[in-house]
Amino acid sequence: MFDVLKTLSTLVKSKPQPPRKKEPKSQSVKPRVQPQQVSAVQITPDSDQTAAGDRRQLEAQVKLAEAKAKELVLEAKDEAYRLRQQAEAEARRKLEQIEHREGALEERERIVNSRLNDLDERIAQADRLKADHLKKLENIGRLTHEEAKIQILTELKSKLREEIAREIREAQAEAHEVAEQKAKEILIDAMRHGATDYVAEYTVSVIKVPDEDVKGRIIGKEGRNIRAFETATGVDVDLDEEGVIRLSSFDPVRREIARVTMERLIRDGRIQPGRIEDVVEQVKKEIERIMFEEGQKLCHAVGVYNLPAPLVAMLGRFKYRFSYGQNMVAHTLEETKIGIALSREVNADVNVIRLGCLLHDIGKVVTDKEGNHIDLGVELLKKYGIPQKVIDCVAQHHEDVPFSSVESVLVYVSDAISGSRPGARYENYEEYIKRLTDLETIAKSREGVREAFAFQAGRELRVIVDPLKVDDPALAILARDVKKEIEDKVTYPGQVKVSVIRELRATEVAK
Repeated sequence: MFDVLKTLSTLVKSKPQPPRKKEPKSQSVKPRVQPQQVSAVQITPDSDQTAAGDRRQLEAQVKLAEAKAKELVLEAKDEAYRLRQQAEAEARRKLEQIEHREGALEERERIVNSRLNDLDERIAQADRLKADHLKKLENIGRLTHEEAKIQILTELKSKLREEIAREIREAQAEAHEVAEQKAKEILIDAMRHGATDYVAEYTVSVIKVPDEDVKGRIIGKEGRNIRAFETATGVDVDLDEEGVIRLSSFDPVRREIARVTMERLIRDGRIQPGRIEDVVEQVKKEIERIMFEEGQKLCHAVGVYNLPAPLVAMLGRFKYRFSYGQNMVAHTLEETKIGIALSREVNADVNVIRLGCLLHDIGKVVTDKEGNHIDLGVELLKKYGIPQKVIDCVAQHHEDVPFSSVESVLVYVSDAISGSRPGARYENYEEYIKRLTDLETIAKSREGVREAFAFQAGRELRVIVDPLKVDDPALAILARDVKKEIEDKVTYPGQVKVSVIRELRATEVAK
């Protein structure tokens, strides 16, 4: 519509002007050309009548266009009016809907308020009835509200005490039945695995004695020598078998210290608490030196030199550490040789694989922190500035982290080959080791505890406290707290006996 109006405006503006006066015949006059004409028109004095006819025709066309324009303007106004009417009708309809909804919401709010008022009234009525009943009960029983409450609670406690005691007796009877069945299963399983050298080789050290009188000196007066030995070393001493002494502990380093100490005490003949503690301290220093030497041997065997001394000492602990019955030194040597051979086949970085295989399980001998051996190993290697490629091999050798290099894959493959080959490993006893470690950790986490040792396959936990920090009344509380935490956090067969020991010593040296 606007394009038509624009065209009409153009036509009106280009309306022809009245003709000029005629010039002399000797001169030729150029006629004015309209924009719509295709060819030029030559006007001569003889064609005046024709030009006048053209002007009249053009004026008629202009009037016709103006009429059409007016008609279009009227149609546009009608269309605008119609659209306006439609918009107003739509607005009125929506306004009516909104007003209807507002009315419905007001009605609903009124109903809700009415119900709330009714509910408040009912609550107030219930409170009044309750107060009336309480007054009546107090008048009938001649007891106040507090006195009646105390009497009811007393009777309820008495009834509950009887019911709790009955349930405890039933639970104890059921526990005895289950414990007997579990004990049979444990004995059968122990006998089934007892045919191998696994238990004797990795959890028990046997010492031969020249005569039975030595056992008497080891026990000492009222058992003080054997108690001092077990407390200082953290192992369980078995003297029942004739001609031998068995030292049992899940910690191979602790058991080795106890074995060497016992052999020296037997040779020396002076077996007393003070002497036992001195020999234990000496042997501990020697074992640390032995483990450092074993770490050096392991590093040199796989061709690694200039490793930080603390890491070498940690690797020496592999001598007394077993993973699923497989000695860690043998496993590390075997895995490293496999990894080096594989790296040469695929042209990988031999030095990265050599270090990765050597250090992949070093987290297993970190005992002063909690966590899995991968995280502990990565943290330890970062502390001593080991290259990141080697750390990645350690972090990824159990696929806990996606492989980042060919070397990481080869370390993983070498570890799997060494651990899964036939005869490499025995039955899983890692859970047993973890249970004993958890028992000792729970006790050591308590304030005032100096040492804690798990004995008899985890059936007894002995806790040694600092007598200056824990007094006698606190012993029972400490034992109960340790027992409760063990029940909540540790899964174990049968029962665990917790013994808390407090010993106060006074020592002087005469010169």
